[in-house]
Amino acid sequence: MTDMPDFSNVESGSSSTATKIYEVKPGDSLSKIAKRGYGNANKWPQIFEANKDVLKDPNKIYPGQKLKIPALT
Repeated sequence: MTDMPDFSNVESGSSSTATKIYEVKPGDSLSKIAKRGYGNANKWPQIFEANKDVLKDPNKIYPGQKLKIPALT
């Protein structure tokens, strides 16, 4: 028998601090994505800031783009 740690009581689940990835759908806007992800459309600047490497203009997002949705700070 080896001394292996017992992980039998560990529960899986998502962490509230984890960054999620969202694929933009037709008709989406950053405010719609923020409303869906955070429950508050006014949090869209956080999504924009997290994706400045792919977004130059918050009004120009396209279906199929993959955006990081950071945890609210």
